[in-house]
Amino acid sequence: MSRKKKAVRLADLDLTTRIDEPDYERRLADAQTCFQQIHQAYLKTRDDGVVVFEGWDAAGKGGAIRRMASVMDPRGFRVWPIGAPQGRDAERHYMARFWERLPAEGEIAVFDRSWYGRVLVERVEGFATEPEWERAYEEINAFEKQLADAGTRIAKVFLYIDRDEQLKRFEKRLHDPLKRWKLSFEDFRNREKWDDYERAADEMLARTDTAWAPWHVIPANHKKYARVAALEAVASRLADGVDLSPPPLDPELEARFRKEAKV
Repeated sequence: MSRKKKAVRLADLDLTTRIDEPDYERRLADAQTCFQQIHQAYLKTRDDGVVVFEGWDAAGKGGAIRRMASVMDPRGFRVWPIGAPQGRDAERHYMARFWERLPAEGEIAVFDRSWYGRVLVERVEGFATEPEWERAYEEINAFEKQLADAGTRIAKVFLYIDRDEQLKRFEKRLHDPLKRWKLSFEDFRNREKWDDYERAADEMLARTDTAWAPWHVIPANHKKYARVAALEAVASRLADGVDLSPPPLDPELEARFRKEAKV
């Protein structure tokens, strides 16, 4: 059942929302500490989590993911960068590759773009027919409901910036040799269909915002505000209902240490 609330429209977001530097540093540190606690708790409880990052090109998805990944143990944390399906993936049902990348018990999987490509880029660019992308809304809701019913916690973040801010960030990438690889002709081609993408995103947010997998839509013109807001939203979802207290000290392990240290 979809959530009974007013759907978010990207055009209505307050893109002037900002955060000052001291507040950003404090909230970022708190969020990263929370991620460490979540990760430790999942290893004990065997819970698992799925995080979805969607949004405009250059809106800050990668920066948010890096701040999350920097404090996580890679043995139980995996980031999946999702592009256009290639090879066998292009010949199978579009959801197949995502089922294969779901986390095991105790793990967290982050999708840098996701199954929502069916109702965004594939819809706008004509890679999916109208019956295919229309059908996908219910397919996606059912997929996420299956995950939630099995105990997986799902966090979904959508970051939005306006045209001018995106162009400024493209310019920085163009002139930064270490970031130039992120910029492609496709980024500029997508700008030509800005209104089409916005309409598709608005419909996606309205039709796939559910009680078991709600969207967190974040104005991202101010990069640091968007980053910390995204991380806080993800942490809140992943921590929901989980005991984050550290495990008690194993007395046998402590005794073994004392023996080794001759304490």
